[in-house]
Amino acid sequence: MTGEWLDAWDRTDGARRAADLFRSRFGEEPDGVWSAPGRVNLIGEHTDYNGGLCLPIDLPHRTYVALRNRDDDVLRLVSEREHAMWTGTSDQVHPGAHLGWAAYVAGVAWALNQSSDADLSAVAPDGRRSPSGARVGGFDAAVASCVPYGAGLSSSAALESAVAVALDDVDDLGLASSDAGRAVLAAACVRAENEIAGAPTGGMDQSSSLRAQPGHALLLDTRDGTVQHVPFDLSAHGLALLVIDTRAEHQLADGQYANRRATCEAAAARLGHTSLREIGAGADLEAALAVLSEPGDVEAETTVKRVRHVVTEIARVEDFVALLDGGLVAEVGPLMDASHTSLRDDYEVSCAELDLAVTVARASGALGARMTGGGFGGSAIALVESGSVDRIATAIADAFDAAGFTSPVFLVADASAPADRDAD
Repeated sequence: MTGEWLDAWDRTDGARRAADLFRSRFGEEPDGVWSAPGRVNLIGEHTDYNGGLCLPIDLPHRTYVALRNRDDDVLRLVSEREHAMWTGTSDQVHPGAHLGWAAYVAGVAWALNQSSDADLSAVAPDGRRSPSGARVGGFDAAVASCVPYGAGLSSSAALESAVAVALDDVDDLGLASSDAGRAVLAAACVRAENEIAGAPTGGMDQSSSLRAQPGHALLLDTRDGTVQHVPFDLSAHGLALLVIDTRAEHQLADGQYANRRATCEAAAARLGHTSLREIGAGADLEAALAVLSEPGDVEAETTVKRVRHVVTEIARVEDFVALLDGGLVAEVGPLMDASHTSLRDDYEVSCAELDLAVTVARASGALGARMTGGGFGGSAIALVESGSVDRIATAIADAFDAAGFTSPVFLVADASAPADRDAD
């Protein structure tokens, strides 16, 4: 294949890299190595914090965490991507603390300790920690990852989820053995990202990384947290999912994401709803938009566009799943196209690099293409015939070069395994 391609590490190799880093920096053996995948969302963007539906799959690209429990409250963290060791204590981890990348690790421990004992025992009755005290103490951890950073493929959720299953294991919480328990771990990871890292994301990424299944897309209903596992085997249909990391850096903590979330929440409140999920497509949507519309008011016009995207995107997820269930996998392309148009024009989270990748993919024969993830940079996906992967990637790389953009990176996404333990 031509162009720059990012292959997933073999899991044995990934675990070895994290363990070797741990030994070199801490001079001891880790208690084990745990890993969690990045994710790519097939459809259902910016719906997770609106009580909506989304449909991610787990990538074969994973983040590996070698971890050793401590008998004090000290936290020592190292990463292949960071030169300096981060050292702190549990009491330094709280909302408003400026921890940098360590927020995604230490924040998970903090969030687990905020969970009530009743909630934990309800889903993990075999958990062996005393109900009278903190469940997670200090630890040393070393991180190695092949999930692209800043690509909109949930590198942060992969890190959080790997830490979550590691702490669940070494602190005997008993959560990772059931889907209900993994839902609790996912909620803790969301709290870590929202309250400690300061990124107001929804729960799709962490749910996918912890709760998806190999060979399946995860239909997540964020209103009640329920999931369905939808078979997703593109190779059986002669298809492939090409992921294009545009390398236009993806950022969620710069205010744009939070602004859109706040707009949606305010619109729902004005309409008397707890979330935009309560608005149906069609006549129900038109009635809601009429209430929100104020001709000549730019802010009201923006609100109308944001609401229209969310409601129609939820409907597109439903239609997408119906096609998959009917075996009509090759027919989902137009829904992907419509999703990108809505994200570009109504939600305004695309960028020139994403639009170019999508346009060239379609012109080169993709059945459908769209940006994926939070936007403002990051990645696009294209549903393509298996034999055209290299040709379409080459066309996109050539177009980026002609436009003077940074060369993109490509990978092929297969629905892979969730967070789990890798090695001792």
